[in-house]
Amino acid sequence: MARSFLLVLFLLWLCGAASAQIVSPATDVLGAHLNYGRGCTACHAPHSGSLGNGRAMRADAATGTSALWGEDASGLYGKTITTGGGRYVEVLPASMNAGTPDVGGMLTCLSCHDGNYAQSTMMKNRVYESLPATYGSANAVPTLLGDNGAGMGNYLNEHPMGLNAAIGCGGASNWDCAIVNGAVRMSGPRASRFVNNYGFFVKPGAFNDTAVVVCTTCHDPHSMNVVTISSKSASGLPPGTYATMFFLRAPYNPNDTNQQSNQTAQFCRQCHADKSNEMNGSTAGTIF
Repeated sequence: MARSFLLVLFLLWLCGAASAQIVSPATDVLGAHLNYGRGCTACHAPHSGSLGNGRAMRADAATGTSALWGEDASGLYGKTITTGGGRYVEVLPASMNAGTPDVGGMLTCLSCHDGNYAQSTMMKNRVYESLPATYGSANAVPTLLGDNGAGMGNYLNEHPMGLNAAIGCGGASNWDCAIVNGAVRMSGPRASRFVNNYGFFVKPGAFNDTAVVVCTTCHDPHSMNVVTISSKSASGLPPGTYATMFFLRAPYNPNDTNQQSNQTAQFCRQCHADKSNEMNGSTAGTIF
């Protein structure tokens, strides 16, 4: 009898998780990064870097050496941005050849998404996706750093990022994890339980044997609205395709009609362990 009851509970949980899955997105997964039909070539130039992508005025020949980058990033070289209320200072790389994780993880992103030092190219500084009705009129959330409605050059209200924005392990605020060669290992009992309940999808940059936060830690620029969880993923969720938003790397769906859903909170808890169920004595898993 007890086994049958547990089986029913498991099947109900499985059905609940499966309901969050989507068989296939209705739109192209590149979403806003289709750039009004330009597609991949909006960011990548197969030949000649930014010069080959029509940026002849200030073309930087070195851009093509990093992921065939086709945008001119030279206006950002060596610039200092301060995030997290002034606690995190990032000096951007001096070139695309710096070899640090903030080249591909920040410099390339900011060559389009910075409204202060870099041109906004085809950016319209508005969220591309249809937001839930509960967002009200806040559907024009700016997507440019350094020019987000609070004054030019203000990065203070941006999430901490850069080579100084290190992810820690242990203590009251962090997961019981380990940093090995700059990679986070969610190996402790609470961290492992969180991975089983949700997963660990973020991709920190590795710098001097430290895990650091860059733009691509949270965002996958190649998929705006869907994330695929395979049997090899660091997640206990059933394999399948899950809805996401804002190019985030994990299930994140504020359109979920279940008012008890905690999946958007779970995304943040991948790093903010002290805000998690596992660190606060709750047995709740991921609710869709």
